[in-house]
Parts: sequence; structure tokens; C-alpha cells
Amino acid sequence: MEKNINILAIETSCDETAASVIQNGNTVLSNIVVSQIESHKRFGGVVPEVASRHHVESITRVIEEALHEANVTPKELDAVAVTYGPGLIGALLVGVNAAKAFAFAHDLPLIPVHHIAGHIYANQLEHDVKFPLIALIVSGGHTELVKMEDHLQFEVIGETLDDAVGEAYDKVARVIGLPYPGGPEIDKLSKEGIDTYNFPRALQDEGYNFSFSGLKSNVINTLHNERQKNIEIKPANVAKSFQESVVDVLTTKTMRALDEENIKTLIVAGGVAANSGLRERFETLTKENGVELYIPSLKYCTDNAAMIGAVAYEQYKRGDFADLNLNGYNYIDIEDVIY
Repeated sequence: MEKNINILAIETSCDETAASVIQNGNTVLSNIVVSQIESHKRFGGVVPEVASRHHVESITRVIEEALHEANVTPKELDAVAVTYGPGLIGALLVGVNAAKAFAFAHDLPLIPVHHIAGHIYANQLEHDVKFPLIALIVSGGHTELVKMEDHLQFEVIGETLDDAVGEAYDKVARVIGLPYPGGPEIDKLSKEGIDTYNFPRALQDEGYNFSFSGLKSNVINTLHNERQKNIEIKPANVAKSFQESVVDVLTTKTMRALDEENIKTLIVAGGVAANSGLRERFETLTKENGVELYIPSLKYCTDNAAMIGAVAYEQYKRGDFADLNLNGYNYIDIEDVIY
């Protein structure tokens, strides 16, 4: 395209209120994220109603800050993009309605973006990603293997049958007395432990689907039994054993998918992509197998609006716009979205 395309992107699918201005799909002019972690810590997890109220309080300020930091006026924007699902419905509606109001007020096209597509395209902010590829998306609400032949072509080849991996991290962390969010805490503590428990690797050698509910229950039951017997529990060993199980399953299935699909490009994305154990294992395996690996910087692993803008640019080029009837959806399969 001859002119620079500036897109204001908005993300409110869970507990981060975020807005960003992205130019041409890969230049981040601003990326504002207001986290609610401190508000949710006392509950041990995200409370949907609390999250929605915080979004209402923050969304206008966050959009204004994104425009100010980017030094861009509404007249210099070409479109407004927003996450419309999946996510917490109340939280999504705050972002969707803010985007619709902004688009209407400034006569701008509105681009609806799938949250998982955003995580995948977070890599596009820092790399010129090559197709075809396999993307592993791992977060608090999602665990999926997605095959892509080209831009905006998504084929889900594997997904969790129960708990998402990030959810399992949070629940195991709570059992061993670690604060929310549990993922970073377990990752840090695991460096001090050894794998003494040898927790199960569910479905490791079966297909591409994942299951973490049984692993979570196994950890809880094991610790309950040991406490009843007054056996000393070393939290670092629990963290290490749990993380080794998760990393083994994620990497084994992903590398098998790459091999069987004869694909040499791997993307890892989502909040759990920040996990050092997972990153290190994939770096080793991909190097050994001649696979090109893309993992975003830590700031682009967790929810942010820059990743939404990256997807929106590709949709803008295709004319994939929504009208002001756009709604939010707590669940929408990425394969069901028509680009």
C-alpha cells in the first residue's frame, strides 16, 4: 500500500485494558496496557464483574494515552480495531462499545479481531514470519495448535479438552501457596527444584489434543496425601515436577505436528509463552530439528493491543470491516471467522 496505514487497536478480553496505535501492521507507535492484577490477587483469580468495572474506569484514558504517545490525531487514523472474542463477555463489551463509539464519532471503519489471532500475530510485530507455520497458543484461557498456510488462514489441529495450561498453572500455584498469577511464580520456583514427583504426561503420545485437568488433580491429590501423612513437601520440587510435565507434553505434541505436517516454522504465543522452561526447551528442539522458531518478547506474550493491530492490518487490506451492530462473544472458534 502506498500510504502508511495507522490503526487504533483496543483489547479488553480479560483483565488488561489496552490500546495501541500500529502503523502498517508492524510498527508500534504506542502500546498502553493497564493491568488489574493487584485488584484480582486477593481473589486468587480474575473476577469477571470486577474486571468489567475496571475496564469502564480505564478505557477512555487508555485510548487517549495511546493516541498521545503515538502523536497521532483521530484524523490521521485509517481504522479502529477491537477484540470481539473470545473472552469475558462483560470485559469484551466495554472494548467493543468504546471502539464502536470512536469509529462512529470519527467516521472510521471498524475491524473485528479474534483474540487468538492477535496472540499469533504478536510475532509479526518483531519478525517477518514465514508461511506455512504451526502456532502453539498457550495462555490462561487457551491451549491450541493452529496450522496456517498464509495470512488469516487458520486451521485448528489440536486444542485442550478441558483446562487451559495457564489455568492449571494458577490452580497448582494456589495449592502450594504461591500468589496469583501462578505461572510466573511456578516458573521462578521451578529453577530451585528437581523433578521428584514424575507427574503424568496426559495424552503425550496421542494426537494433537491436550488435557491438563488430570495433571492438576494429580498434583492436588498427591500433596493432600502427603500432608495427611506428615510428609515434608518441598514447593520447589512440586513446581519443577509440574512444569516438566507441562513442557514435555507441549513440546512433544508440537514437534510431532511439525514433523507430520512437514512444516519448518513454529510460532509460540500467549501468556505461557513467557515461561522460561518452555522457551528454552523449544529453542533446543527447534535447533536440533532445523525448525525456525518465533517467540515474541515478554511484553507481547500477555494480552496487549499491539497484537490486535497487527492482525487488523491484514484485515484492513482485505476490507474485512464490521458495522455498528458488532457484538462481543465469550466464545468464537477462530476457524468460524470469515476473513
